[in-house]
Amino acid sequence: MNEEVEELHLREELEKYLRYWPWFLIGALFALAGALIYLRLSVPVYNTVASVIIKDEDGQKAGGDAAAFSELSLLGGMGTNKIENEIGLLKSRRMMVNTIEALQAQVEYYDVDGLKEDELYLQSPFLIQIVRLDEDALSDALNSEMNLFTVEQTETKDELQLYFPENNTYKKIRIGEVFNLSFGSFVINDNREEVKGTIIKNRVLIKVRPIDHVADQIRQSIDIQLIEDKATLLEFNLESPVKQKAEDILNQLIFEYNKEAIEDKNEVALSTARFIDERLQIISGELDTVEVGLEEFKEANNITDIEAEASMIIENASEYRNREEELQTQQSLITSMISYLEGNAGDKGSLPANLGLQGEAVNSQIQNYNDLILQRNRILSGATEQNPTVVRLNEQIKQLKDIILSSLRQSKSNIELTLNSLRRQTGIIGSEISNVPSKERRFRDISRQQNIKEALYLFLLQKREENSLSLAATSPKAKIVDHAYTQNSPVSPKPKIILVGAFLLGITVPFIFLYIRRLLNNKIERREDIEKLTKSIPIIGELPRITKGESDLIEENDRSVLAESFRILTTNLQYLLVNAKNEDKGYCIYTTSTVKGEGKTFTSINLAMTLANTGKKVVIIGADLRNPQLQRYDTESKSFLGVSDYLVNDDHALDTLINDSKFHPNLKLFLSGSIPPNPSELLRQKKFGSMLDELREQFDYVIVDTAPSMLVADTFLISQYADLIIYVTRAGYTEKRLLQFAIDSQNDGKLHDISFVINDVKTANFGYGNKYGYAYGQEKASLWERFKKAF
Repeated sequence: MNEEVEELHLREELEKYLRYWPWFLIGALFALAGALIYLRLSVPVYNTVASVIIKDEDGQKAGGDAAAFSELSLLGGMGTNKIENEIGLLKSRRMMVNTIEALQAQVEYYDVDGLKEDELYLQSPFLIQIVRLDEDALSDALNSEMNLFTVEQTETKDELQLYFPENNTYKKIRIGEVFNLSFGSFVINDNREEVKGTIIKNRVLIKVRPIDHVADQIRQSIDIQLIEDKATLLEFNLESPVKQKAEDILNQLIFEYNKEAIEDKNEVALSTARFIDERLQIISGELDTVEVGLEEFKEANNITDIEAEASMIIENASEYRNREEELQTQQSLITSMISYLEGNAGDKGSLPANLGLQGEAVNSQIQNYNDLILQRNRILSGATEQNPTVVRLNEQIKQLKDIILSSLRQSKSNIELTLNSLRRQTGIIGSEISNVPSKERRFRDISRQQNIKEALYLFLLQKREENSLSLAATSPKAKIVDHAYTQNSPVSPKPKIILVGAFLLGITVPFIFLYIRRLLNNKIERREDIEKLTKSIPIIGELPRITKGESDLIEENDRSVLAESFRILTTNLQYLLVNAKNEDKGYCIYTTSTVKGEGKTFTSINLAMTLANTGKKVVIIGADLRNPQLQRYDTESKSFLGVSDYLVNDDHALDTLINDSKFHPNLKLFLSGSIPPNPSELLRQKKFGSMLDELREQFDYVIVDTAPSMLVADTFLISQYADLIIYVTRAGYTEKRLLQFAIDSQNDGKLHDISFVINDVKTANFGYGNKYGYAYGQEKASLWERFKKAF
């Protein structure tokens, strides 16, 4: 049961709004029209996507030919834990500026002949080439909008006209020739032959913007995301109305990033190459000196195969000598590295990496030193020496350099101790070969020096070739997975979402308007407004609103909606008059209202007409002695005597004051007559009641048009003579709080047998009756007529 009641209430609430369906229809149509205009004028924005894999160090060493160079550690990459730094580098202002400069994207071309300004990009018939650009002057021109100008083809084929709208000036130039503006020098080239498949424009708007402004705008628009936390796959997203421009920007950004990464990785290799070349020159000279000394020794002592004579003894000492050679090689490398560190202007360049030094700690420290040098140099490209980060890195480089020097010196000291031990062992073995001639010992010394220099020379040659190969084999840091491509559907505006949103807005605005109007409205509009206040007073009729051009009087054989509503009213009256004690006399019906202007006189005369059309004898009495209104329906009767004259003067016969009406033969008029100074005193007379009794004997219905009840007491004074009181209210006019006056009047006994009639009700607000059947049998109204009545 509760569910049925809730469903009924919900349906009633919906009907309160659905009766205004034209409002919702108009709102939806206007909103959809606005949405279509917006979609037509708005520039669609598309999403451009590109993806790359940032190579890390482990991935480079594990792949293909790069594994052959792992010993050199010259193809160092990045760890995945530093991927955020790489994203920051890709979105840096410096990287964006390089990209914009490469594409000359600070120059924009627009079509000004269409409904909207579409950017033409490379489809412009004229393209600007920047010869010289003054960023400061361009910023000033931007503030004054002097950076905007149109280019238009003149009658001369190779001549163009520039128009500056800011100061309304013109300038003629020739295609391909340099021309000067306040912020730079430019050349305009003809691009019409390259533009294919589009309508070639003869007039183009050109905007030259500062590179920093464009770079900042792209930095805010571009989005770079790490696809997975454990991977180095990056996805680039850029929203732009120009597909080709967005694709070019993303592709160029990746190119600039790879270009800089390759330069960084080659810096260590180039430093190593310079060190190796320097050492080769020194070792080559020392090797030549040793070999010349060996040749002179052999010639002076006529030695041909001295090794064969002492092979047995040397074989016993070969192990010590090999070890001594290895240590001396290490000692030489360490000495060279120490000299390089001490003589290399401190900390400006990278150190040679992995020259064969033993000890992982030293090699790791050298690698860390080179990483810090690269990091500092990268920051210096966009900052000064006083930058806090640069100062901190310089301190770290200095500390690490001291640590490397300390480690090398310690290693050198350890090697010297080991060499001393080996030499002592060699001395013991030397005692065993004391019989070997001193010439052989000198030969071995020279030969040993030769072997050491030769081994070091060959080692450096090998490292130089490997380093050269590493320079040639350097691969890009960002491996392109997908080149930039643009998705087909625009990201904005979304036509479906815009249209659906507009439709919802179009029906929501009328709903809100109606809701607020209902919330703020203190007037009655429909029968439910009265029923909520009282159930004790019945509503016997609803009278429709009379539109302009329609008659407000019922005629004989009238089939209008107004006539039907009064027929229903008279039918409802019959049920209420069943218990009236008329003693074979006519019924006396009062019409009153709360205040003036609610339509009681209109109701009175049309009710009288409706009853007269049924064959009943009806008289209508103008009992509103203060402000009579019946005369306005019959202007010829304004001079007639009436009720006030009858009550004042006993000489007047009642029959002589009742006049025929021009509306119907069965309808008589008993007007109010002259306006008296004391209406209330006149109505208090018993003569008024006697007058009504006499008229009830002559007529079937006596309709009394009384004064407004709340304004004067006239109606209260004569209410006891009425069989039924029709209390007229007017939709959109009578305030809801005034209904309490009628309720209180009945409860207090001032008025009795009250029934409400609602006048001037809109078609959409009828509770029943006209909404379904008042127009039954009539010609169906047009859609436009029904549309107007709904309002």
